[in-house]
Amino acid sequence: MAAIAQKTDLENIRPLRALYLQETNFQIRYNACHERGWTDSYLLTMDDLAVGYGSIKGQERNDRDTVFEFFVIPPFRRKASELFRRLLLASEAGLIECQSNDLLLSSMLFEFCPSVSADVVLFEDHAVTRLSVPGAFVRRSRPGDEIFGHTSEPVGDYIVELKGEIVASGGFLLHYNLPFADLYMEVREDSRRRGIGSFLLQEVKRECYLAGRVPAARTSISNVASRATLTKAGLRVCGFMLMGKVG
Repeated sequence: MAAIAQKTDLENIRPLRALYLQETNFQIRYNACHERGWTDSYLLTMDDLAVGYGSIKGQERNDRDTVFEFFVIPPFRRKASELFRRLLLASEAGLIECQSNDLLLSSMLFEFCPSVSADVVLFEDHAVTRLSVPGAFVRRSRPGDEIFGHTSEPVGDYIVELKGEIVASGGFLLHYNLPFADLYMEVREDSRRRGIGSFLLQEVKRECYLAGRVPAARTSISNVASRATLTKAGLRVCGFMLMGKVG
């Protein structure tokens, strides 16, 4: 059977990508890259039958050099390595970046890349918590709120007020695939290490569910404080972002 990878339009891979999203059923970190026009799509065929797809993005937006999605329907999955090799040849991609919980692409990563590194840890919701901070409460932000300058995250839709001052803000972003959402928060520097961040995330999780979304999150592997905050708020590690150079 002849395996071919041919560049195509995003619309032509949508049915296959729907199968991929149904099978994976977890947050896809780079999901929004497709709709933002930052990807190239490749249809994978065996003897003219559409059996899968591959998606290429760039480490820089205009440089499409990284395979980040790869899917083959189960009846043809025994041909995955051959199809992936064709994808690499057609796209000239030299890098693979994937989530460790994406079993098919991560298997290609370890097959085709001599060395692999990880820089980001992924979190999923796991437990309901009952955290509180004496004197603090969470509410929606309002016009006129005096919110402290943020250095790493955007100002969120929800804030923590303590003794009349805003000491944290956070929210959830909708760039992940449905039904998942990306939690974020930032605590004012002089109010950190008091459990405020986990308390805020606990409440943002609840609002996330009320909006019909499933909370998820990510942070740098080296960010020990952020990882501890997410864990305390009832989330758990569900994967890592892996990167490798094709050998």
